[in-house]
Amino acid sequence: MSEIRAGVTAPETTDYKKRTAFFISDGTGLTVEAIGHSLLAQFRNQQVEQVTLPYVDSDERLNQVLHRIERAASESGLQPIVISSIISDDIRRQLHQSSALMLDVFESYLAPLAALFGTDPAHTVGISHGIANDRRYTARIDAVHFAMDNDDGRRTREFESADIILVGVSRSGKTPTCLYLALQFGLRAANYPITEEDMDSTALPKILRPFQHKLFGLTIDPRRLMSIRQERRANSRYASPEQCEFEVRQVEQMLRRSQIPYLDATELSVEELATRLMSQAGIERKIS
Repeated sequence: MSEIRAGVTAPETTDYKKRTAFFISDGTGLTVEAIGHSLLAQFRNQQVEQVTLPYVDSDERLNQVLHRIERAASESGLQPIVISSIISDDIRRQLHQSSALMLDVFESYLAPLAALFGTDPAHTVGISHGIANDRRYTARIDAVHFAMDNDDGRRTREFESADIILVGVSRSGKTPTCLYLALQFGLRAANYPITEEDMDSTALPKILRPFQHKLFGLTIDPRRLMSIRQERRANSRYASPEQCEFEVRQVEQMLRRSQIPYLDATELSVEELATRLMSQAGIERKIS
């Protein structure tokens, strides 16, 4: 049975019992998972094992899921949580009969919307993540290809067509942020690593100056940067505390001198980085 776990680490005690939250969908589960994570994040003092169960669209699959819910309740002695985005009325009804606390996304929102629009919902699985909208799908894939082709300053000649160009030291989070911007928002995001050769002065590298209005910087705590680089090139000058501190200091001075906006990526997820920089840079998504 396909499932994705994203739990919070529990205290190391042998008798500790942890509540389970199931994110259940008849599609990919991405939507209900995002909602579930957001809801549970409001209860940081609660230890909850989070399990995503996608493609619950048959009796066989439903029976597996129901068994998993009841087993979690029996083993922990705690009522499980089910956050569901199931379309099928029959499957939803059977989930409601389980021992879990049931939070039904569609039940909460579709009825008020149907009343507002004066029409019944489509009850179609996978609409939000399908490829029925060819224009959106093509834009998303084109943006991903652009991000990959313009990673680490490989094709600066294509910077003219970029929506945004991320700059920063090596391993500061530029590549994953570019790919997220492309995949989630359809943005053509390139990135350029500021290398030691660019740090002879705090002036912006000459190759970037024509695109200064598209630049956005990422910085990072030197200690975190050192840890990341140690995994890549252990005990190298590249990963030394002195080198990491020097590069971060020089790049931050460069960004401030050129009045380029930047964010500290140390404590931010790629999702937070992407949405914050879009807001700060005034960039709107290309797809919705």
